[in-house]
Amino acid sequence: MNKPKNDTFLRALLRQPTEHTPIWLMRQAGRYLPEYCETRRRAGSFMDLCRNPQLATEVTLQPLARYDLDAAILFSDILTVPDAMGLGLYFVEGEGPKFERPLREEWEIRNLTAPDPGVELRYVMDAVAEIRRALGNSVPLIGFSGSPFTLACYMIEGGASEDFRTIKAMLYDRPDLLHHVLEVNAGAVTAYLNAQIESGAQAVMIFDTWGGALSNRAYREFSLAYMERIVDGLIREHGGARVPCIVFTKGGGQWLEEIASIGCDAVGLDWTTDIGAARKRVGDKVALQGNLDPVALFAQPEKIALEARAILDAYGPGSGHVFNLGHGISQFTPPEHVTALVNAVHEHSRKQRQI
Repeated sequence: MNKPKNDTFLRALLRQPTEHTPIWLMRQAGRYLPEYCETRRRAGSFMDLCRNPQLATEVTLQPLARYDLDAAILFSDILTVPDAMGLGLYFVEGEGPKFERPLREEWEIRNLTAPDPGVELRYVMDAVAEIRRALGNSVPLIGFSGSPFTLACYMIEGGASEDFRTIKAMLYDRPDLLHHVLEVNAGAVTAYLNAQIESGAQAVMIFDTWGGALSNRAYREFSLAYMERIVDGLIREHGGARVPCIVFTKGGGQWLEEIASIGCDAVGLDWTTDIGAARKRVGDKVALQGNLDPVALFAQPEKIALEARAILDAYGPGSGHVFNLGHGISQFTPPEHVTALVNAVHEHSRKQRQI
């Protein structure tokens, strides 16, 4: 078992004692870093960057060279899975991801099959293995995937959406068709995450970015049930070490207890949920991850530190907290403001443990 020199992140996810509260950031390798922008320019396009294990490794390590972060996260995209299903992923500058062949016809949906992660997504597994080697057991590596429902949103809408009209019409009119997409996606995500674990990922995270757009009943049926199926099928121990799993539904604060009950080790919170109240609601069932408003990083460094301390104080003493943003970091964030956040989290949480 090759335990990372800094395993604070893994211990916090398992609610074991830690010397400080670990921190990593969603989208920590991204356009706010000039070095990332330079590597992306060399790659030619975003997907060319994702598909090149050497360059994916390079950008994964860039934020770790700049900041004292407690974990690395694989550089990839949640839409690699539907791309491997043959839907034709492409990116439009200023508009984001789109699919050439969105799922609209019944025959297209019935013909949908899960990709083999060792074949169609081999480049991701190669990147995971190469990143693990490059990290040299300094910090843990996080693997990830989109949730079945979030992937289905892009697959059916054909890209980003303001109201999810197409997928929601299918949900109400033809739930059988949407369930078929979600079943295929759940199988694909389970296999994809397990392949990442076998390639070297030491924790995995499910991003349910659009689950919060669902009604109360629909969330349980069309999002949570499929994430539970994935968690149930995950490899939970590899190489003699426990592999923790994090589930994050943006806008999912009202379902906190239900999410905590599906078997995951940690629940991610967006910035709209009070982390102290969340801790009381889940007790010692799961760890919590979050949950600074990403826009707070545009404030002055002393104000950022103030916000970070407020979240740490709201969580309270003891382990079981991984500090993060409530969603991905903005591309316009001043890089030096991240330094202020990381330092504030480490310094204040160390002081908390000395009290």
